[in-house]
Amino acid sequence: MSYALSRPSSTQRSGLLSIVIGAHLAVFLLILAAKTVVPQIMEMPMVVDLLPAEPPKKPEAKPLPVVKPEPVRQKPTPKTPAPQIEATTSNVPAPAAPVAAPPETKPAPPAPAAAAAEPVSQARFDADYLRNPSPAYPPLSRRMGEEGKVILRVSVNPQGMADSVEIRTSSGSARLDESAQRTVRSWHFIPAKRGDVAMQSWVLVPIIFKLEQ
Repeated sequence: MSYALSRPSSTQRSGLLSIVIGAHLAVFLLILAAKTVVPQIMEMPMVVDLLPAEPPKKPEAKPLPVVKPEPVRQKPTPKTPAPQIEATTSNVPAPAAPVAAPPETKPAPPAPAAAAAEPVSQARFDADYLRNPSPAYPPLSRRMGEEGKVILRVSVNPQGMADSVEIRTSSGSARLDESAQRTVRSWHFIPAKRGDVAMQSWVLVPIIFKLEQ
């Protein structure tokens, strides 16, 4: 038994054509709508609000503890004993001026009274402006506790310098005597004078070496 296919009618063909055309139009419209929406989404700008960054807080400086320095106690410096110098004047008479012998035939004229009355000043060493240094105390004598008084006999020339320094009275220690003698040799003196004329003379210089207790 065979079946024969019948041809669709013109009304059916126009209906199917309308459906196909409508389907194509729907697809086309969907494609257009998709192309229109996508650019709008892409063209929307992205807005990002940037919050202001807070400045970093500076660390608060803590005051450093104040350390009070301890007072430095200074040790007392031991004083070096200085020999004492006694002021004195020479008891050695100044040399008398030579007097010429009178001639035998004529008597000598009497000496003028003014010449005999000329004052004589002895040599000195104790004036402040002379700045004579004190003798040094020998270290060995200081450690051994040596003390004493030495008296020097000094020959002073008219220029105020010591020509010779002799030990008249020893202190009992050769070290103390040598220290005094060596120092006095470099001293300056006020020379002895007869009137206004300087002359050679002797002067006694006593020096005491004594340790402070």
